[in-house]
Amino acid sequence: MPWPFRLSVTVVAALGGISVSQFPEFAQQYRQRLGGGLDELRQVIADFDADAARNGLSRQEAMLTYGESAERFFRDRGMSVQSAINRLQRLEEQRENLKSVPPFARPFVVLRSPDRRIVSRAWGDFEPAVPVTFSGLAWGALGLIAGGGLAFLLGRLSRRMLGRRKAPAGVERRGD
Repeated sequence: MPWPFRLSVTVVAALGGISVSQFPEFAQQYRQRLGGGLDELRQVIADFDADAARNGLSRQEAMLTYGESAERFFRDRGMSVQSAINRLQRLEEQRENLKSVPPFARPFVVLRSPDRRIVSRAWGDFEPAVPVTFSGLAWGALGLIAGGGLAFLLGRLSRRMLGRRKAPAGVERRGD
């Protein structure tokens, strides 16, 4: 195997390992932001429930009042509150899913149903970390194998597609 090919496979494998090893760290940072988002949503909904109770209404009655209002602003506000309640339920479910799986599997939970706002903010502040946990090292190894395997296969495929140049008879090829 020629040395440029081996070098390319090694570089791509290393980049794959480094990149993929960050999945658990991103999932951790996502999880931290998820917790903060849940705290804020719970407070907003608790304030809404308290306002409703001060006016002798349940949450459902307050939502119905918003929905039946002649004022568009109040109807829109009711839809915003309902959206916050639905988002809270989705995020609580995701948090439970993250808690129920081993750390190695958390990136899969995040990838399955990410909250766009949390992903966007986590990605904006994301700082790579040295993978010293089992999860980080395992994901790094997977990335190394996947990156190296992909580079190897693509290299082999391109060599086949381009065809090997034949060396003149009696001349030994270098690098093989």
